[in-house]
Amino acid sequence: MQSAPSGAAEVAAGGARRVLGVTMQVLLKLAYPALILCAWKWDTPRYVGLMLFAILWLQRWAGTGSVASSLRRLTAVDWCVAGLLSCASAAIVATNSEMLLRIYPSLVNLGLLIAFGATLVRGPTMIEKFARIRTPDLSAPAVLHTRRVTQIWCGFFALNGSFSAYTAFFWTREAWSLYNGAIAYGLIGVLLGGEIVWRYLVVLPRAARSGAA
Repeated sequence: MQSAPSGAAEVAAGGARRVLGVTMQVLLKLAYPALILCAWKWDTPRYVGLMLFAILWLQRWAGTGSVASSLRRLTAVDWCVAGLLSCASAAIVATNSEMLLRIYPSLVNLGLLIAFGATLVRGPTMIEKFARIRTPDLSAPAVLHTRRVTQIWCGFFALNGSFSAYTAFFWTREAWSLYNGAIAYGLIGVLLGGEIVWRYLVVLPRAARSGAA
């Protein structure tokens, strides 16, 4: 008689854990740009480096189960990117260097370029992985579209990383913080929005016409 309530309680608890995990992931994703945006106010880069290190690894663990299972899910590319950024944040902590802190956002872009670019070589592409979460059975034109979008993101990360490095060397602390903590993420939003508009106004209607033919 108690199995049904017990089962319902387990389902409810599982749903609550998923919601909590998603919430934590969203907050941690927002924590990085917020930290960079506020970094210009602090005169001790070492403390920012410590928080960058904590955010980096919390993003890879929080809401994904135990630490061990989360680490087992990391690919070789994930470890490479995490190692790069871990070394960078550790160097900031060790040296208390503002310049190393300024370079960190460009290294984040480099890491994203590596992560997205590796999927172009080995497949499936990064955007295809995201697309298959909602639509497991993608058509061949849709797979081609996801590959092109992945290439566009690689181009964005290369350009944004280069410009981020430029701001690190030649802009004031305040301007560097504003660009890397806010403007760059506004550009990401513009790119995301543009891709969605292009998909619904051009890609999907074209696919529908091809199917009808």
